[in-house]
Amino acid sequence: MANPKPTAAEVERAWTDVKLANVLYHDWEATTYDEKWSISYDQRCIDYARDRFTAVAGNTGWPYAEALELGSGTGFFLLNLMQAGVAAKGLVTDLSPGMVEAAVRNGAALGLDVDGRVADAESIPYDDESVDLVVGHAVLHHIPDVELALREVLRVLKPGGRFVFAGEPTTVGDWYARHLGRLTWKAATTVTRLAPLRERWARPEEELAESSRAAALESVVDIHTFDPRALAATALRAGAVDVHAVTEELTAAFLGWPVRTFEAAVNPQRLGLGWAMFAYRSWQRLSAVDRVLARALPQQLFYNVLLTGTRPE
Repeated sequence: MANPKPTAAEVERAWTDVKLANVLYHDWEATTYDEKWSISYDQRCIDYARDRFTAVAGNTGWPYAEALELGSGTGFFLLNLMQAGVAAKGLVTDLSPGMVEAAVRNGAALGLDVDGRVADAESIPYDDESVDLVVGHAVLHHIPDVELALREVLRVLKPGGRFVFAGEPTTVGDWYARHLGRLTWKAATTVTRLAPLRERWARPEEELAESSRAAALESVVDIHTFDPRALAATALRAGAVDVHAVTEELTAAFLGWPVRTFEAAVNPQRLGLGWAMFAYRSWQRLSAVDRVLARALPQQLFYNVLLTGTRPE
């Protein structure tokens, strides 16, 4: 059962218990997560999820009969991949009961064949050799023992089965994203407190305080950043074969993080469809630039790392 309002004692324990922190933080975020990250289940996000998948794993080998998502959150990655035809049946798992409830609810609303289970990625509650595909988006950096989790992934995959993880922060990318976020937050909250803008643009103080508390706990649940080569080496040690890591988002990240932070800092009623389309189209254009830059620049400079591999036949 989701616990969106933890006790003070639970929050205090969470500062030294990363798994409890993950549960509390993501239960807390479950009802507003899609809005916060501009998540949808229309063609925009279907294309985004499919393109992340094919960027690292290619266009062959699917549809998969059954796919399992680790750290599914509200279901963004797997549900959109299912709509894109990547998988027929889905299993959504997360350490947060609130997120599992949201993902199952979203799947039902889309008419998709989805089951959900509260699950720890370091001890996946499914049988050996039981699924064809395992996916995850922005999940590995929350898991204390990434190699153990990848061993579990390989255990539940059928021989020849594939895993695909996307949206993981690189060490360099995380550094500049956090600095851009802090600068944008300070600028946006300062400017919108000015008298001419306060009434229409300022977000209520209690909402800003809530965002600040969430950001504080987020610093506990975000455990890792990754060097792409080191992450690939971890997958190889876990027993995977055909391991491949790629990176994306450089100029797109320099736009994306200020945009997301600005959206969290101001009155959301002032930002309509026009703003959303501006942000999305700009991100698309800069992502195209980044694909060109990726041919010449080191992987480590880009914000996101994507990882794939297979279980030996």
